[in-house]
Amino acid sequence: MSNESGATLTYAEVGATAGTLPQGYHHFTLKRRIGSGRVLFERAGGEILAYRMQKGTGIFHGASTPTAEVGTLLTVRLGVGPLAITAPCRVVYLLGESDRSGFAYGTLPGHPEIGEELFAVEYDAADDSVYGVVTAFSRPGAWYTRLGGPVVRALQRYIAGRYIAALPTSP
Repeated sequence: MSNESGATLTYAEVGATAGTLPQGYHHFTLKRRIGSGRVLFERAGGEILAYRMQKGTGIFHGASTPTAEVGTLLTVRLGVGPLAITAPCRVVYLLGESDRSGFAYGTLPGHPEIGEELFAVEYDAADDSVYGVVTAFSRPGAWYTRLGGPVVRALQRYIAGRYIAALPTSP
């Protein structure tokens, strides 16, 4: 994994996936029920911190730490063969709340998008439900993502669905 430890994030709104998403970006949130119970919530939270969402989609390339920590450098690889793009990111915050667990990463120079993505699991005590959640804001960071427009957005939503499908589930 290349060393981008000194690289600056490509956007100013660091941490915005934890609250109000900033203007000037494409926004999306995908939230799907994966099962029920605190045991599933705890297990899924641990899996997210171990990059299970990225590994489960087959796009995980590498990380500078075995589990997500603030400052971890992470790369995903999009595409196949010589046409594949390695996209560098840095973990910008962790969620360690009683009913929310996960992390967010932001884009570094060389990533085809500019923005941030949150990977989380949420527990709803009202009905014991557990949800996988992906929230992101982004805009094109390269000519080919700008050119791809709606196709790129559809691909992002598709991959977000695959991220959540990679989590453990219960009936």
